[in-house]
Amino acid sequence: MFIRHARAAVPGLAIALVPLFGSTAHEIVGNRFFPATIGIDDPGVNDELSFPTVANFKTGDDPSFRQRDFSGEFSKRITEAFAISIGATHSSLAAPGGPTGIGAQGFQNLETLFKYRLFKDPAHEFVVSVGLGIEWGGTGAAAVGADPFNTYTPTIFFGKGLGDLPDTLSWLRPVAITGQVGYAIPGRNSTTTFSIDPDTGNLSADTEFHPRVLNWGGTIQYSMPYLKSSVIDLGLPDFVNHLIPLVEATLQTPVANTLTSGTKTTGTINPGFLWVGNTFQIGVEALIPINRQSGTNVGVIGQLHFYLDDIDPRGIGRPIFGGPVQPASPFARN
Repeated sequence: MFIRHARAAVPGLAIALVPLFGSTAHEIVGNRFFPATIGIDDPGVNDELSFPTVANFKTGDDPSFRQRDFSGEFSKRITEAFAISIGATHSSLAAPGGPTGIGAQGFQNLETLFKYRLFKDPAHEFVVSVGLGIEWGGTGAAAVGADPFNTYTPTIFFGKGLGDLPDTLSWLRPVAITGQVGYAIPGRNSTTTFSIDPDTGNLSADTEFHPRVLNWGGTIQYSMPYLKSSVIDLGLPDFVNHLIPLVEATLQTPVANTLTSGTKTTGTINPGFLWVGNTFQIGVEALIPINRQSGTNVGVIGQLHFYLDDIDPRGIGRPIFGGPVQPASPFARN
C-alpha cells in the first residue's frame, strides 16, 4: 500500500522508514503475477484493500522514539488502466526512555494516489505506470508530524519479470524486479514561526525549510507459484508453493530546498516474504535501517491484503467503466 507507515512522527523528525506510496495492487502481465508489496507500490492498477498494515520501529532521532503505525488503504479502478487509492495511518509514539504507550498519537494526513498504467508488454513481462500522489495537509494531527500543507508526488512505477530468459537460465525465470521513483514537492517551501524572547523581549523568527525529496526504491522477488506453474513442479509442500520471498529497499533523498548540502539518504532494507492465497495475501518484512538517521534498531512490518477483483469480480472488483474481469486465481496469473 502507498501509506508512509514510518513517516516522520513529530516535529523535527526527519526520517520516514517506508516512503510515500507503498503497495496498492497486484498486476498480471503475461504469465507474471506482480504481487502487492509492503514497502513500495507495485507497477499495476487493481481493486484491492490492504487492512491492516502494522509497523513497529524506532525512529532516527536523538533520542529515538518507539513508533507504532496502524494503517489501511483502498484502491478502486475507474477504468481498466486507471485507479484511485486512498489511505490513512494512525501513529503512536512512546517518549524516549518512557513507558511504552506514553507519548503522542494521532492520524497522519490522508493520502490519495491517482495511477495510470502506461505500457504493458506481456511477452516480456514488462509494465510501466505513472501516478500522482497527494498528501492532504491539515487532515492529520500535528502531534505526530502531520504537515499543515499538501505534498504532491509525481511517480513512475515499473516491473520486469525474467520469464523470457533462455532455457539455460530457467531457474531465474521466477525472479521479478519492481521499482518506483517519485519526486515529493511540498506545497509550502518554508514555515516561519515568530516568538518573543523571554529574556530580552525581542521578536525572533524561526524558519523551517521543507525540502523536496526523491522517494525511490525497488524489490527483488522470487515467485514459488511461478516456479511451479511456468518452470518446473518440484513437488514441494503446498505452503511453499504459495510463497514469494523478497527483499525491498525504500529510500528517501532530499534534493532541493535543504539547509545543508550534506543531507543523507535515509531508508530501510526490508527482507521478508509474501504468502499468496486465492483472494488474499499475507506479508511480513523486517525494517533494517541503512544508517543512524534512518533508525536505531531493526523494526518489523506486516500486512493483510485482499484481492477485491477476485473476491467480487462482477461487483466491487470490476472497473466502474467496463473493463475485463480478472482471472479468479493467482495461480492463473503467475
